Order: sequence, then structure tokens, then C-alpha cells
Amino acid sequence: MPKLTYLGHAAFLVEGSKGSVVIDPFLSGNPLARAKPEEIQVDYVLLSHGHGDHLGDALQIAEACDAVIVAPNELAVYCAGKGARTHGMHLGGAFNFPFGRVKLTIAHHGSMAPDGTYTGNPCGFLVTMDGKTLYHPGDTGLFYDMKLIGEMNRIDVALLPIGDNFTMGIEDAVKAAEFLQAGVVIPMHYKTFELIDVEPTEFVAKVEAGGMKARLLPIGESLDY
Repeated sequence: MPKLTYLGHAAFLVEGSKGSVVIDPFLSGNPLARAKPEEIQVDYVLLSHGHGDHLGDALQIAEACDAVIVAPNELAVYCAGKGARTHGMHLGGAFNFPFGRVKLTIAHHGSMAPDGTYTGNPCGFLVTMDGKTLYHPGDTGLFYDMKLIGEMNRIDVALLPIGDNFTMGIEDAVKAAEFLQAGVVIPMHYKTFELIDVEPTEFVAKVEAGGMKARLLPIGESLDY
């Protein structure tokens, strides 16, 4: 049974019986994060895109743990140029890693590293570990193919950005939950900055009013799924 820990913003630690990954580890620059980069011990780092609040501490963590960075190819090339071990992928592609299977999905957003380097298309992730599937869509707006993603995959947990301005807001994220029909949805990408200061309990209430299951996972807390 995988264990999911919320690290803040869009960063999550996922631990399974065959390995562990951290997704979009924005910690040292995150005013709400409790964990420090040096406390993260993982086998792989998954990056959805190159923005600083997602690339975050990936290079530091990868070096310290001798972990492999998994990312869209252009972002993987960028990280390799910084000395990281990488595995480049692209939208629609999947690969079986020692810890489980990763498939890249589309995401409607941008991708540029903090130094201005263009880092290709952003992505979302379907991560299957120990027979359970987690959907992390990265930063994205609502798109109708989420319905197809939900139809083609039995999603146990979906992590949905709700902060608005840069991603989906609450209303669009509720529609995304409807499309995905996941076992449970968990909000992310909110309150880190003033521009995305929305109330996650409103999202949870609206999802549950639609007959679906939602859960607020406070920063630092974990969920076995």
C-alpha cells in the first residue's frame, strides 16, 4: 500500500514497497513547507515542468540521494546539463521503473527554468505503485481529456490544483474531479502565495456535494492509499 505525504504547494512524497519518489519538490523557497531538502530520501524525482516553484530543490535532492530525475525530455536535458542523472520522457509515453510505472499526460501550462531556459512541454503524471494509481496533473487548466484519463485509468488518488490565477480554480477543479472519478481527490497548489490564497475546504465541500470523495491533506501529513 503506497504512502502519500504532502510537502506543500504541489510537492508530494510517494513511498511504495519497491521505492520512493518525490514530485515537484519546492521546499527551500516555500514559506509553508516544513520539510527541508536534506531530509528527503528518495530513489527518483519527478518534475512536471521547469518553473521554480516545481523544479525547486530537485537538483539538490537528486545529487544527495543519487536519485534519477524523471521529466519531459527538454527538462531532463536541462537537468542533465546541471549534472543530474535523468530519464527523459514525453507526453503519452510510459515506462516501468523499479518502483512502478509512470505515464506522462498533457498539462495546459508553460515550462521555463528560473534562468530563462525553455524546458519544453509541461506534463502531468500517472504513477502506479503497488497496484495503486496516483494522478498528479502538474500545473494545469481544466481540459476535457481529463475525462478520457479517468475512463482509461482506475485512479485511486487525484491531486488537483485549486489556487486559480496560474492553474485551475475551485470550480474548474470540481469539474476535473467529476471527469476523473478518482477514489479520492486532494487539493494542492493553494495558499503558498497571495495570488493563490483560496480556501481548500470550499473545494472539498463542493466535491462531496457532487457525490464524490475529497480530503484535505495538511502539509506534513500522510495518507495510505
